[in-house]
Amino acid sequence: MRLTHDQRNWGFGPCCLCLRNVKGFRCNHKRVWRGYREFELNRRVEPKRRIVRDKPAPLAVPDTIDRTWPMDFMHERLGTGGTYRLLHIIDDFSRQGLAIEADFSLPSERVIRVLDQLMARQAASATR
Repeated sequence: MRLTHDQRNWGFGPCCLCLRNVKGFRCNHKRVWRGYREFELNRRVEPKRRIVRDKPAPLAVPDTIDRTWPMDFMHERLGTGGTYRLLHIIDDFSRQGLAIEADFSLPSERVIRVLDQLMARQAASATR
C-alpha cells in the first residue's frame, strides 16, 4: 500500500517487480494481483485518442495530353532465380502507354535517356 502511495504512476507490473526484486518478498504475481485488486489500486487504462486529420485534397486531373507522365518501376523473378525490371511511362490524360523499358538493371542514366527520347518524340509529333 505504501509502495503505490509513493509511486502513484506505477501499475501492477512495476509494483510486482519491485516487491520481488527490490524488497525481497517471496510471492508470485497472482498473489500480488489479488492484493492489488483488493485495495482497488488497479488503474483505468486510458483509451488512445484518435488523431483528427483533414480530408486530403482531391487529386488534380490533367486537362490536356502530355501534361503529366506517371512512371512506375516493377520487377519480376525469372524461373532461373534472376530478376528483371520494367519501367512504365503513361500519359495521365489519355491513359496511353508511352514507353516500356525492360532490362536486368535500369540505372538513372538509362531512365533519363528514355525520358529525353520520349520528350523528343512527343515534341516532334506535336509539331506535325
